Amino acid sequence: MCVTCGCSDNNETTITNLEHEHHTHTLADGTVITHTHHHEEPADIHAKVHNTTISLEQEILGKNNLLAAQNRGWFKGRNILALNLMSSPGAGKTTLLTRTINDLKDKLSISVIEGDQETTNDAEKIKATGCKVVQINTGTGCHLDASMIERGLQELNPPLNSVVMIENVGNLVCPALFDLGEQAKVVILSVTEGEDKPIKYPHIFRNSEIMILTKIDLLPYLQFDVQRCIDYAKQVNPKIQIFQVSATSGEGLEGLYGWLNQQVNNSANLISL
Repeated sequence: MCVTCGCSDNNETTITNLEHEHHTHTLADGTVITHTHHHEEPADIHAKVHNTTISLEQEILGKNNLLAAQNRGWFKGRNILALNLMSSPGAGKTTLLTRTINDLKDKLSISVIEGDQETTNDAEKIKATGCKVVQINTGTGCHLDASMIERGLQELNPPLNSVVMIENVGNLVCPALFDLGEQAKVVILSVTEGEDKPIKYPHIFRNSEIMILTKIDLLPYLQFDVQRCIDYAKQVNPKIQIFQVSATSGEGLEGLYGWLNQQVNNSANLISL
């Protein structure tokens, strides 16, 4: 059980490879079931809070961190740049991701692990770009964890010297707590959400290397103080790097793509040492 959010270890996780159109279910007891027909059943959740909450949380995060370290080694050994994209629902992760893939697919090899509680809707949008994608449905779970990513990578089988984008479940709380083995955490905030999100949800902004402020083409129609939002983010994390972009108009994407290319080059340099 995730003692922070209440999602349960008894939850059933579904991993869908859209290329081969089969599903892999991992049950609470570790049983793995693979089949080709569509099957999505919400699992029962029985959350119990005991006096051992703190030790239980440490045990869960400790186990996750060990698996995350294995994932990180797996990525490094294959010279794969892995980014963990986190945001609240509706911030524009998928729209930004599809725009990025379409703009850069002739320059970078990008594949995607898509996280949602239910449906393959976003994964289908990613697949339409020609990108390899695997859908992870968490059921009642509100975040991806390292073990889900490990199983997702087995299905995705990303090529060497490539980029894996992990689109986490829409949530500004629990995704920040779980290391997936990524090289960098990226928090995405839209101008439709309010400029005080960094101080309302400080943990996710404190643990992210990058903040992407999306939907800036809507600023003329909103009461959103961009500078205040930036100040709040810097207050929480003075080292955070901020990009202001519009996936619709393309404004600001050149700077973001420059950062992404730099990360790819850094990853290549590390593997050659």
